[in-house]
Amino acid sequence: MQDLGYAILGSGMAGFGAANVLSSNGIKARLYEKRMRPGGLTTSFGSGDGFIFDEGVHISFTKNERVKNLFAQSTGQRFETGNVYCNNYWHGHWIKHPAQVNLNGLPTDLVVNCIQDFVEARQVQNPRIENYHDWLLAAYGKTFAETFPMVYTRKYHTTDAVNMSTDWLGPRLYRPSLEEVLRGALEHEPLDVFYVNEFRYPTQGGFESFISGFYDKAEVLCDHEIAAIDMKEKRLTFLNGSTSTFFKLISSLPLPVVIPLIAGVPADVREAAAKLACTQVVVVNIGLNRVIDVKQQWSYFYDEDIPFARISYRGNLSQGSVPLGCDALQAEIYFSEKYRPFAGQPGDLIESTIDALIKCGIVVSRKEIVHQSAIFLPFGNVIFDLDRKQAVDIVHGYLKDIGIETCGRFGQWGYIWTDAAFLSGERAARSAMGLHASAEE
Repeated sequence: MQDLGYAILGSGMAGFGAANVLSSNGIKARLYEKRMRPGGLTTSFGSGDGFIFDEGVHISFTKNERVKNLFAQSTGQRFETGNVYCNNYWHGHWIKHPAQVNLNGLPTDLVVNCIQDFVEARQVQNPRIENYHDWLLAAYGKTFAETFPMVYTRKYHTTDAVNMSTDWLGPRLYRPSLEEVLRGALEHEPLDVFYVNEFRYPTQGGFESFISGFYDKAEVLCDHEIAAIDMKEKRLTFLNGSTSTFFKLISSLPLPVVIPLIAGVPADVREAAAKLACTQVVVVNIGLNRVIDVKQQWSYFYDEDIPFARISYRGNLSQGSVPLGCDALQAEIYFSEKYRPFAGQPGDLIESTIDALIKCGIVVSRKEIVHQSAIFLPFGNVIFDLDRKQAVDIVHGYLKDIGIETCGRFGQWGYIWTDAAFLSGERAARSAMGLHASAEE
């Protein structure tokens, strides 16, 4: 296999998507990762006591058969398949997700007001939609919007819906008919309308097993954090003191990270990159000495006095992620430099997380906890605030002009899942080689 001077920055799904295409074309790219091991956002880690955790909840629900097969090959065909079931917690009530078609069991006054406002909202012809707040009111009516998605927006996106655009929604928020709302209010869980159905998860090794099979597709160089990028000299300088030259550069690094590294970036591009916002996540891991007997793979939490926005149930993804007879939870607490800065240490949030898990009845007692840990993830999800689109266009335009191909969630600065991240890396590699886009793009 030839080394033709292709360099890839970042070793997550997108980076190895690029490496996969290059490898298929006889090119062994150099792939640089700042951490001591590859994996990026898909990294899984053992706790030393039998528990395996991911960096936040990850599942694969791609419908792309080629990507399914690639991920399956990465695990040696050892993966779990199941039907997605997730639910919501609101003030002591558990209801199936999505809440808008599962109001059954909530307080009568709340249900009546939700339905009444939903009907009234449907009567407005051509409502004026300038932001996500407007969209929620038009889609669901005032009571439901203010009780559920607007609260969750503050917890998950760290800002108010009025500060956000709508160009990220896609299928993520289901817009029901009146019949579906009424049926979901009168009957218990009558509908399956969630955009995710079947999911896959590796049997062993955590979610990272879906990508670890690609590690030999490139020359992976860890402990290589970029210090400077010189596009004129085609040279990378690393914090460890080494340097390397390249012919083509593919980057999955976050746009606000990569722009300051490039020599000679115009002021307007630097300013645009600085406007881009994303969430940061403190992930709290809790291991229990018993099996959690629930159906869901993850749950959403709307109460603002509960610190986490979402938890996942590790044993319901794969029993290979927990010791025999045990189970584990992973809670996600969101921050952002722009809207809700994080101060302190990740471990500071463990006790409040446990308190909330006990309050919700998920954990019975601290005595059953056999593992507790917390990590800080500087990049969680892109925040689609009103500054995003123009800033991304400016940054992407500049990077294209100087010859850097971008890919991945934070290279594209979009709301994309793992399969889309992998495919974006493949697209970037094809573009770098001057090949036509595939039919999947």
